[in-house]
Amino acid sequence: MKIKTITILLMIAAINLFAQLDRSIQPKPGPAPEIKLGDYESFELPNGLKVFVIENHKLPKVTFRLETVREPILEGKHKGYIDIAGQLLRTGTKTKTKDQIDEAVDFIGASLYTSGQSIYGSSLKRHFSSLMDIISDIILNADFKQEELDKIKKQTISGLAAAKEEPSSIASNLRKVLNYGKNHPYGEVTTEETVKSVTLDMCKNYYKDFFRPNISLLAIVGDITLDEAKDLVEKYLGSWEKKQVTGKKYKTPKAPIVRRVAISDRPASVQSVINITYPIDLKKGSDDVIKASLMSTILGGSFSARLMQNLREKHAYTYGAYARIASDRLVGNFIAQTTVRNPVTDSSVTEILNEMKRLRNEKVGDVELSRFKNFMAGGFARSLEKPQTIASFALNIEKYNLPKDYYKTYLKRLNKITADDIQTVSKKYLKPKNCNVIVVGNADEVAKSLKKFSPSGKIQYYDNYGNKYDPNVKKVPSDITAESIIEKYVKAIGGKEKLLAVKDKTTKLKGKMQGMDIKLTMSQKAPNKLYQEVDFGVGKQVIIFDGKKAKQEAMGQVQEITGDKLEDLKLQNNLYMVVDYKKYNVKYELKGIEKINDKDAYKILFTYPTGTKKTEYYDVSTGLKVREVNSIKTPQGNFTQTVDLGDYKPVNGLMVPYKMSQTVGANKLELEVTSVKINTGLKDSMFKVD
Repeated sequence: MKIKTITILLMIAAINLFAQLDRSIQPKPGPAPEIKLGDYESFELPNGLKVFVIENHKLPKVTFRLETVREPILEGKHKGYIDIAGQLLRTGTKTKTKDQIDEAVDFIGASLYTSGQSIYGSSLKRHFSSLMDIISDIILNADFKQEELDKIKKQTISGLAAAKEEPSSIASNLRKVLNYGKNHPYGEVTTEETVKSVTLDMCKNYYKDFFRPNISLLAIVGDITLDEAKDLVEKYLGSWEKKQVTGKKYKTPKAPIVRRVAISDRPASVQSVINITYPIDLKKGSDDVIKASLMSTILGGSFSARLMQNLREKHAYTYGAYARIASDRLVGNFIAQTTVRNPVTDSSVTEILNEMKRLRNEKVGDVELSRFKNFMAGGFARSLEKPQTIASFALNIEKYNLPKDYYKTYLKRLNKITADDIQTVSKKYLKPKNCNVIVVGNADEVAKSLKKFSPSGKIQYYDNYGNKYDPNVKKVPSDITAESIIEKYVKAIGGKEKLLAVKDKTTKLKGKMQGMDIKLTMSQKAPNKLYQEVDFGVGKQVIIFDGKKAKQEAMGQVQEITGDKLEDLKLQNNLYMVVDYKKYNVKYELKGIEKINDKDAYKILFTYPTGTKKTEYYDVSTGLKVREVNSIKTPQGNFTQTVDLGDYKPVNGLMVPYKMSQTVGANKLELEVTSVKINTGLKDSMFKVD
């Protein structure tokens, strides 16, 4: 009876307890636990090598991780030689061949990897001394061989050939170039050409200069004591010689001023790889690092993150969409990425940008915030199972000058993050208006719909390695030359005889710019005298050139034109120069075919004796000049001036353009010719320069 009574009482208590619980109310999270990390101990050798020892006696295993800490190196046209030098470290020493090293490592059941900035090894404790012997031989006695270099170069080029056709690899190349620029170490791209240029001496010199103990950190983790580690390191690496190592500083890359749209054309692609990315100033150890990491996890760090729920679950655009934010000692970066069907490429970009905006504009809910905190905490806890993680923590604390308890207090700092913190870092680091929108895909199918994301309405085209190109440039037939194009132009406007018969010419034009009426009068007298007057209602600008001297008058100020500007003026206003450019030492080069106003045009680059360059375009069909592009230097900076020419009409047997559209920076001036007069007997006094 007592047993039944007790059972009934327990049931009643359970029912009462269940009745008191409100399942609609989320339980409050408990205090964040403190991570129990083994304290590392450290020592430094006389040669400057800093060593960190993390004891972990759960398994009879020890890992070795060495890192060199230096400023990034700009490899330039030899990009790839540092990585190749790192691979060569594993291919032989003065005492062992590559095969002998491989056999020695395999015999003790160890692993050993080398790179341009690190060496990693792992073995059972009883074999760790043997592993240290092998590693020290590599560090102290590396001996690079040409045949091994040739093998690595061949393998690298083969890998690049495969990656060249891989959309995600192409997107990675574009990210580097657009985020950092090719003049920054982070922005360099390895190509077949750069790999081919790598020499044995480059690799040897890198090893001699940068594999030095005084810029290196060594972490030893596992079943080993401080005294044991110290004895081994002193024995095998104590003779490693230090050397002064210098580095170069670089400008910090910035996010683009306005959104930039770039595409790499893959005509056969049925999918588009999308990257939305930009550099950010987020240093390692910054107070914002964990907050920004949580923010990017909410945006795209897991299957339940917003990008995945939007692009996959809601719209079925993709199988996966992700985002991450990375801190760095120099400059960090943000990236959101996905792969989608061609027809929904623009819609997917829209949704990614919208999710970025939503995090900036709306606070994250408590339930969602708590869920992603738990997700990150779980991932952090799981990472602690790997000895490499503990080694990384020790090295990071030293490399980035972090507090010694930086990782021990990680969960506490994660737990304290609020919705306000997430919105603050979102506004700081999410830049939907200042990003690079990169698409690798079929340009014919997706490019037009992507123009709306660019404030200028233009898309930049890049090849597999991030080299910018104009998609309108076509291959010129072999029988077409710059000379033949210029001859066709001269014939199209009336012929050499008609041109040489022109003694003077006066052209009057009118137009509007920024609401102002513009009148332009240009009088020329052979060979190169000029009187040009621009009347913009509230004032005038006049340029006078007598063939030797020139001046400019504007707003009551008179300025003499001298130097290269004067020399260029002499040539560019010569009525006969087009008949014989070589006579005036003007060089010209055919650069291809481009679309100008939907028509094919030959592109010719002219270089004047002063170094000034000018590009002119000639209609493939008619031979007439349709565009001129040149750079204008002003106190406000350099600007590109583009002049489109059209509506040719005959005047005294010569074809003259009656419409001109001039663009300088953001300003555009549409001009219409009102009259053209030839050989009216202009007086020299008109061109007099006082």
